Amino acid sequence: MRKLITSLLLILFVIFAAGAQVDRSQRPEPGPAPVIQLGEFETFELDNGMKVIVVENRQVPVVSFQLTLDIDPVFEGDAKGYVSLAGSLMREGTINRTKQEIDEAIDFIGGSISTFSTGMFASSLTRHKETLLELMSDILLNPTFPEEEMERLITQNKSGLATVQNDASAMAANVSRVVAYGPDHPYGENTTVESLDNITINQIRQYYADHFKPNVAYMVVVGDMDADEAREVMETYFGMWEPGDVPTRTYPTPEPPDGNRVAFANRRGAVQSVVMVTHPLVLTPGHEDAIKVSVMNSILGGGAFSGRLMQNLREDKGYTYGARSNIGTDRLVSRFTARTEVRNEVTDSTVTEILYEMNRIINEPVDENSLELTKNFMTGSFARSLESPRTIANFARNIIRYDLPEDYYATYLERLNEVTAEDVQEMAAKYLKPGNAIIVVAGNQEEVADNLIPFSATGEVEFYDAFGRPVVETDIASAPAGFTAETVIEKYIEALGGRDKLEGITDMTQDITASMMGMEIKGKNYQKAPYYSKQTMEMSGMTISQQLFDGEKAVMVTQMGRQEFTEGPEYEQFKMQSLINPELVYKEFDIEKELLGIKTINGEDTYKIEVVYPSGRKIHDYYSVSSGLKIKTLTDEVRITYNDYREVDGLVMAHTMVQEVGPQIIEMRIDSVQINSGLDTSVFVIE
Repeated sequence: MRKLITSLLLILFVIFAAGAQVDRSQRPEPGPAPVIQLGEFETFELDNGMKVIVVENRQVPVVSFQLTLDIDPVFEGDAKGYVSLAGSLMREGTINRTKQEIDEAIDFIGGSISTFSTGMFASSLTRHKETLLELMSDILLNPTFPEEEMERLITQNKSGLATVQNDASAMAANVSRVVAYGPDHPYGENTTVESLDNITINQIRQYYADHFKPNVAYMVVVGDMDADEAREVMETYFGMWEPGDVPTRTYPTPEPPDGNRVAFANRRGAVQSVVMVTHPLVLTPGHEDAIKVSVMNSILGGGAFSGRLMQNLREDKGYTYGARSNIGTDRLVSRFTARTEVRNEVTDSTVTEILYEMNRIINEPVDENSLELTKNFMTGSFARSLESPRTIANFARNIIRYDLPEDYYATYLERLNEVTAEDVQEMAAKYLKPGNAIIVVAGNQEEVADNLIPFSATGEVEFYDAFGRPVVETDIASAPAGFTAETVIEKYIEALGGRDKLEGITDMTQDITASMMGMEIKGKNYQKAPYYSKQTMEMSGMTISQQLFDGEKAVMVTQMGRQEFTEGPEYEQFKMQSLINPELVYKEFDIEKELLGIKTINGEDTYKIEVVYPSGRKIHDYYSVSSGLKIKTLTDEVRITYNDYREVDGLVMAHTMVQEVGPQIIEMRIDSVQINSGLDTSVFVIE
């Protein structure tokens, strides 16, 4: 044991002595760029034109297949969303299998298949590759695009869009696309509820028929398979795929603005702003500037924590948790984007600092220490990416797809190592436009918007809605002569089915599904004339809340406890909510109402009515000028949007209500309605 300890001490002494001889005051000279040995890959082409890239990897018995179409983007116009839906619907059924049969077959082999608008991906254990490829071929060549599945996906997408109105990050992203690329460029389109309503099954089927051709397809095979095996299965399962002409499209290249613009999306009540500085630029894949631009962007605000935006806005100013910038490559047009999220009161200061850092990297050479740190970071990231066989496959596909030199990736680190401080400054001057950018902010308009005016070359702030549509801030237009609140409400009553029909309702029962933050809650709502109501909500079979008004008291029971009211504003509010159609009895309750005028909401003209209760509580109701139906209610606490009006027993009722309460969005869907079923008052108790 003593001999072992002595040996260890001797080793430590030698190490320490060697370390002591290192002069740490001198920075070590950078060594030569590492030699990159890319993994082996092979390529071949089928008779129908499909190009196949094979990266063999026998380490695990798994194989994957990724099909990618090399096509021009499609401008979808007022039906934005149908291209994405076409990709999703491919997997929803074929002439040989239903969606359920496809799912069961994939689950049985423990594999996966996903489809998208420009291709598909599938993987499984090698021993199941024949089954996997047969399923993949069937989905690719024989999709039926069932219309009922399209309607289901549209409804699902609409539910997702409902959250955008309350998501400042999504709002800023939508606006930034529109202002950077323009609303007439495919990169500047955003999906909306209205565009989803315009989608037809014929558009989806035509997109597939026009674009899914083997002569524009790349198939990347990665895993437990060599090129000979791949050629055999590709010819077996995809050799019959018929080639054909594919539409080509060109679009005007977006240009940066003449001077800085400011685009604002109002996130009501927000305490923070999402800030983006962006502008379009042209930088194609494999461009001679691409690596130098990556170094420049990484120094400014790329992946490294040492990025200048991060150091300035987080470490120095304490404005944010993170600030990043990005410049991508694209064969049509790309863009620069710097992004962060900050408190309302420092929003304008944040814009100042982002523009300052953009100008600084243009006007001042970067120091050698920062340059080497960045290049070392990028070298490590590139080296780690090579651990994945799929990286090699994607490199091979890019070389073929974009006609890059065969050694483009093999010499990447060599070219990265050659980037100088002068290159960084040159790239910043060439690609960054701090005086020709669009400043996009999503946040509280009342607290933030006016402070951004100095950044606009025109002295104006442009306003957009959550989906990037221009908002014209105008006063409410006057209602037609002779129109009053009573006129509008009577029109609403007629649109629902008429006063006699509504007054004939003695009771109503509704089954409700509420969706909130990915959770689904089931509910039951009972109402009986004149003043009975009860609502129960359940989740996972457990009652989570009950509300009751029995004409004498209002009761609310939640997991936090029980509250009971026999007078006061809460009591009056419960009483009004117990009414099946409160508009019928406004006079009886001494409720004041005033027609304020006509206001446009999401492109639709509405009558805006202010309703004032005896307690002083105010609400604003908006009724469609064209249909007469109520489309929105606003209070200080909640915003309710009414959608999906349907007829039930001769009455027209909204079947979807979206409620926004602070940052929370709750979608209430009526699953079923029973009218005049003879509800007994015994129902209206809390057990």
